[in-house]
Amino acid sequence: MKKIISLAAGMIISACSLWAQVPFRFDVQLDKSVGKISPHMWGIFFEDINLGADGGIYAELVKNRSFEFDNPWMGWKKLENTPEGSLLIVNDAKRKANARSLQVNKETAFKVGLQNEGFRGMGVRQGADYVFSLLYKQQQPGLSLRLELLDENNAVIGEAKLAMENREDWQNASVNFTAGATTAHAKLNIWIEGAGAAELDMLSLFPTETWKNRPKGLRKDMVQILADMKPGFVRFPGGCIVEGRDLANRFQWKKTVGPIEERELIINRWNTEFNHRLTPDYFQTFGLGFYEYFLLAEDIGAKAVPILNCGMACQFNTGEIVPLDELDEYIQDALDLIEFANAGTDTPWGKLRADMGHPEPFHLTMLGVGNENWGPQYIERLAAFQKVLHEKHPEIAIIASSGTDPEGERFDFLDERLREMQIDIIDEHYYRPPSWFLSGAARYDNYDRKGSKIFAGEYASHTTRPNGPGRSTWEAALSEAAFLTGLERNADVVTMASYAPLFGHVDGWQWSPDLIWVDNLNVYGTPSYQVQKLYSLHKGTDIIPIKRNQQNVVGQDSLYASAVYDEISKELVIKFVNYNSEPVDAIFQIDTKRKINGLGSRIMLANADLDVANSLDEPLKIQPQQAEVALKGKSLAQSFAPYSFTVIKLPVK
Repeated sequence: MKKIISLAAGMIISACSLWAQVPFRFDVQLDKSVGKISPHMWGIFFEDINLGADGGIYAELVKNRSFEFDNPWMGWKKLENTPEGSLLIVNDAKRKANARSLQVNKETAFKVGLQNEGFRGMGVRQGADYVFSLLYKQQQPGLSLRLELLDENNAVIGEAKLAMENREDWQNASVNFTAGATTAHAKLNIWIEGAGAAELDMLSLFPTETWKNRPKGLRKDMVQILADMKPGFVRFPGGCIVEGRDLANRFQWKKTVGPIEERELIINRWNTEFNHRLTPDYFQTFGLGFYEYFLLAEDIGAKAVPILNCGMACQFNTGEIVPLDELDEYIQDALDLIEFANAGTDTPWGKLRADMGHPEPFHLTMLGVGNENWGPQYIERLAAFQKVLHEKHPEIAIIASSGTDPEGERFDFLDERLREMQIDIIDEHYYRPPSWFLSGAARYDNYDRKGSKIFAGEYASHTTRPNGPGRSTWEAALSEAAFLTGLERNADVVTMASYAPLFGHVDGWQWSPDLIWVDNLNVYGTPSYQVQKLYSLHKGTDIIPIKRNQQNVVGQDSLYASAVYDEISKELVIKFVNYNSEPVDAIFQIDTKRKINGLGSRIMLANADLDVANSLDEPLKIQPQQAEVALKGKSLAQSFAPYSFTVIKLPVK
C-alpha cells in the first residue's frame, strides 16, 4: 500500500515538474483582425466621494469659505476673546445661491480674529506661493486684514496684510504670500484689524501653482496622475451624487456654472451615507462644476461623458421620482447641456460657455441618462428622454443604466428592455470579489455584435470592505487585469471601461478600494491604477485573436491573454496574466505575412504576495518593470513570474 502511495506521489511530482518545464503554446493571428477598438476605450470615472473634489482635486484650502454649510461656522472658530456681536453670520435672501456672509462690527480697535481648519488641515509646501482672496463690502472705513498661516504646532509659517477700501458694493480683493515650511496640516488665521464695519464672503486660499496655473484651479499633482494614464474619456460627475438622496439634493448642472460665487452649494450625499464613515463636513461648493469638468477632459485629451439625473433619486435612499408629466424640466436640462457644450456663441448657453472663457465648443458626443437606476419607472423616464434627444440631437449617443449589479432579475429586465429600445450604450457596473473577475473573462464572448454597445462604467475587485487605503491590493488588481483581457478581446462590443471610485483621501474616505489615494500633499496610484494605466497606454486599434488549443485564453490553468495591433505605433501588443504561484513558460507563435522586428519590449507588474499594496510610504511597491524581448523568427519564448501581468510589444513592419 505504501508503495502505491509513493508511486502516485511520484507521478504527481513528475507531472507538476513536466507542467513547469513544457511551455504553453499560444497562437497569435496577427493578420486576422476581428474588430476595431474604440479610441476612447479606457477612461476615468470621477465622483466627488472620499473628498475627491472639495478637499481633493479642487485646490481650495479653506473649508466652508462662504459660510453656506448647514452649520455656517463649521470649519471656523473665533480667536481669543472676540466680543459678542463683533462677528455675525448674515443671511441675505436677495443673494439666493450665496446668501450668507460674515458681518464685522468693530467700534474700537479691539482684537478680532477667526481661524479655518481646512480639509483635514491644509497642505502647504515650503517656498510655494499662495493667494488669499475674498469678496467684501465696507460700510464704515478703517478695517484691514492680517493673515497668518500656521503649522500643526501653531508656529507662523506665512504672513500677509490686506487693506480694504471703503466700498458699499461687493468687490474682490487678494494678496499673495509664501509658505515658510511644509506641512499637511496647516491652519489659516484671519485677524481683522482697525475699527469699522464690513461684510466678508468667499474667504479663500489657493496655491498659485495649479494645473496649467489657472487661478483657483485644480490640484496639479492629482490632475497629472490622471493625464499620465492618457484616458480616452472622463465620466462625470458620478455616480450616486447624480441621483442625490432625494430630488432636492440631486446634482443640477446649471447650478455649477457661471461665476463661482453664484453657484449654489448642496450637501454631499456621502455626508451621512455610511454610519461607519460619517462625514458631516462634506459638502459640494461646485468650484469644480460642469465647465471645469469639460475643461479637465479637454486638457488631458479625453472625451467628456456627462451623466444627468433622469427624474429619480437614489433608490437605495428615498427612491423619489418626478411625475412623468413634470419630466420636461429634466429633459430640458439635457438639451441645454448639449447647447452649453456644442452650440455657437449666439445661443444662450453657448454664450455662457464663451463668457466663462471657452468660445470654441467642447464637441460632446455622448450623454448618460440616469445612474444605477432600475425598474419600469426608469424605462418610462428613459424613453421620454430618448424620444426628444433622438428627434433634436441624433448625433448624441445615449448611455443608459443596467442597474447596480451585473446579473440577477433587475439586470435581466433592464438588459432586455434597453436592447429593445436600441439604446446606444448600456452602462454595466460590477463591484465583486476577485473570484468573480477571474471567472468572468469570457463574459462578453457571446454578446450580440450588432446590438447595443457596453460601457463597463464602474468596476472594482473588492477583497473586504470597509478597509481603507491598505486594501487596494495586488490580488484585486491582478484579478482585474485578467478580467480586462476579456474586455479588450471584446472591444467591438465593450466600447468604454473605467474603474470606480477614482480618488480616496486617506483621512477622509467613505468608500474603498479606490484607484488613486491622496493626502493633503501626496498622491499615488494603487496596483489597480498601474493595471488600467498599462491597458490605456497600450490599447491598440485592432483586436487580434490569441488562442490556446484553438480556444480563447480565459482562465485555463489560471492563464489569461488578449492581443491587439496598434496601427499608429505599428506594434503587436500581447497582454498576459499568470495567476499562479509558480512561474509559467510560454511560446507565442505569430501567424503573419508581415515582418516582425526581432527585438521588442516587455512591461511587467508582479509580486508573489497577493496581499501587498502601494502606500504613501511605498507608493511604487507595485510598479512596471521593463525589459527587452527577442524573437526567433516569428516565435517568442517567455517566462512569466508568479502572479504577474505582462504587456509585450513587438514592432511590426
